[in-house]
Amino acid sequence: MSTPSVNAEPADDTGMPPEADLAIKAQPTGLWTGFWTRSNMLGDMGGLRPALMNYGVTFGLQETSEVLGNVTGGINHGFTYDGLTTATVTVDTQKAFGLVGGTFNASALQIHGRNLSQFNLGNLQTASGIEADDTTRLWELWYQQSFLDNRFDVKVGQQSIDQEFMVSQYSATFVNTMFGWPAVPSYDMPAGGPAYPLSALGVRFRAKPTNAMTVLAGVYDGNPAGSGDGDPQLLNNHGTNFNLHNGALFIGEVQYAINQPSNGDLDYGTPQGLPGTYKLGFWYNTEKFPDQATDDGGLSLADPNSSGNPALHRGEYSVYAVVDQMLWRPNPDSPKSLGFFTRLMGAPGNRSLIEFSMNTGLVLKAPFASRELDSAGISVGYVKVGSQVSAFDQATASFNGGFSPVRGSETVIEATYQYQVNPWLVLQPDAQYVFNPGAGVVNPNNPTQKIKNELILGVRANITF
Repeated sequence: MSTPSVNAEPADDTGMPPEADLAIKAQPTGLWTGFWTRSNMLGDMGGLRPALMNYGVTFGLQETSEVLGNVTGGINHGFTYDGLTTATVTVDTQKAFGLVGGTFNASALQIHGRNLSQFNLGNLQTASGIEADDTTRLWELWYQQSFLDNRFDVKVGQQSIDQEFMVSQYSATFVNTMFGWPAVPSYDMPAGGPAYPLSALGVRFRAKPTNAMTVLAGVYDGNPAGSGDGDPQLLNNHGTNFNLHNGALFIGEVQYAINQPSNGDLDYGTPQGLPGTYKLGFWYNTEKFPDQATDDGGLSLADPNSSGNPALHRGEYSVYAVVDQMLWRPNPDSPKSLGFFTRLMGAPGNRSLIEFSMNTGLVLKAPFASRELDSAGISVGYVKVGSQVSAFDQATASFNGGFSPVRGSETVIEATYQYQVNPWLVLQPDAQYVFNPGAGVVNPNNPTQKIKNELILGVRANITF
């Protein structure tokens, strides 16, 4: 799962064009002028924000609220509300007490509402990236120190790696969870990995050997939920399990950016090629992982004579690639552009619930002449279950008979539009269609049928306070 980045990472890490200046061309007049056009809804908070900034302290508060519902298919029909409040405090240590190159970050989440996917859909590619158990929790708590004129930095502490690894700028436009944190780590890492709404203790190294290349490497606790059975989010309900007892997660990523200015900021007045970022990465978790079809004696887990104890494999791993590439821009001065993204990930089929996942799509910035800050997008997500998952289902059908579908793949198509109402409010109508939900699982409300294809409609609001 994933949520919009809220930490203090520099904007040039993506290698893509920064967001346009949030100046609204048609500004209202009268009493509400300042309220409507300020960069955040609460403005300077009675002078508190600028006072804190004098000491290097930046405070951020954001609310994401949405109403989503399925009107066809799924387990149940109906609409639900989900909400996420994110609070972040960032400290520039040079301003605060003279330590050059240091950044301290603390963030917390308040999650509220009811998850549509859990109660209505039964799909693998869950409908919203903010879906999670209701709670108030610590999210991230880390310190970062840069060296060598910002060519190298180290981050230590409680981290959510979906803020830096496997990130696609264009795919973040979409609402569905898997366009943020992909399906392979969501289902194959213990507890879904150290990603929203969880995090884990670890250390991350970043080097920039050239202006075009960035290398990321990190090692984290192998299970952000810690020990125990049950819902990982309940096992670490408030984000304060500072755990180092469940193996290790190693992750590395190489990023290469093309057609980027040396200062990291695009100058639309300077002719240049179309910018893009290309990433190649891997991760490896050292824990033991159960086989999806075979027990410790070599029998099928579906066999009535099976011990019921799956064979264990040492380690779980994945290789992935991410592409963000601008395909078209009318001229270097235009805010209008068409961007393409794709993200491919694979994992071993014998121990992985998800063997392969793919996201791809197009995002059109400034789709209309009068709407320079809007974005429209269409995307496709695809997941394929592991080969041993299908083998287990086939064996189950053979031993048990009756209606027993074999899981295969699930596909979702999403169309979305981000409407920038003013600098601090974005409204986002969204539509998703899911083919073969759950990769073809039985409907719990009708055990003679699979869950039918789902049409999901809704709207999201993002408010920056």
